[in-house]
Amino acid sequence: MVTIGVRAGFGAAGDVPRVVDAFAGLAIRAMLAAIRSRPAPGRTTDNLFRVISRSIDHQMGRRSRLKEEHTPDAVRRRLGRPPGPSYLRDFIYGAIDGAVTTFAIVAGSAGASLDEGIVVILGLANLFADGFSMGVSNFLGSRAQSDERVKAREEEKRQIAVYPEGESEEVRQIFASKGFEGEDLERAVKVVTADRKRWIDFMMSEELGYGNELSNPLRAALATFAAFLVVGVLPLLSFLVNVAFDDLIAHPYMVSAILTGVGFLGVGIAKSRIVNQAWWRGGLETLALGGSAAALAYLVGLALRGIA
Repeated sequence: MVTIGVRAGFGAAGDVPRVVDAFAGLAIRAMLAAIRSRPAPGRTTDNLFRVISRSIDHQMGRRSRLKEEHTPDAVRRRLGRPPGPSYLRDFIYGAIDGAVTTFAIVAGSAGASLDEGIVVILGLANLFADGFSMGVSNFLGSRAQSDERVKAREEEKRQIAVYPEGESEEVRQIFASKGFEGEDLERAVKVVTADRKRWIDFMMSEELGYGNELSNPLRAALATFAAFLVVGVLPLLSFLVNVAFDDLIAHPYMVSAILTGVGFLGVGIAKSRIVNQAWWRGGLETLALGGSAAALAYLVGLALRGIA
């Protein structure tokens, strides 16, 4: 009886959630007003009310933004402009490896008590040679993936042209595994197979697991090389300063270790912000992994100290 009354007063059944949502919003706002106007019996209670108020405001604002982003027009625009390829992996890969390998040379040199000039020579040689090598390797690897994708697409195109019945059965079984059955299943198969490009795209994503994004091998290589240089130079800065300004820094190895740690933290924090991870977890994780590699290099240099 209550449901009938609500439907009679507000129209179709689809209006009910919107009405309930509106009433919920009004109730929350009224509660917020009551909390804000309520005399605070103490600092602790007042702080608690303030935290609750901010939390509710945040949730309501987030829900409002999500509703705006999921209107039919907004969804249509977003799907019409799919996101481009991400080069985050290439940047993180180059940045961490640049800092680790360069500081490994510094740490190994410290363990072996080598001269600062040798540290600069070895570090710069590693910075440019290893960075370029990593960029080239990433370029070749990315291009190989692109070539593999092109080959797979051509193979799917050939199979559809030669034996469409078998490829149509693959589409049917893919939809069946997703819960389609009966007329809905046959209708879905018919829609996909009616357009050749849509059919090939479907098989590429659903059967072979290729996404829509196709990275640019050159941009991937440049991202790796640039990150390697920018972050990899940090362990060498104190030694470069001493070479240019005649031993200006009294403890270059210590400064190098600090700068490298800051670099690891910065890369980890930047990565965590992009992948929605806790910033302290991402920073400490990168610092721990990079620091482990550096400590290993130092121990190797210390063990081989007598050879130098």
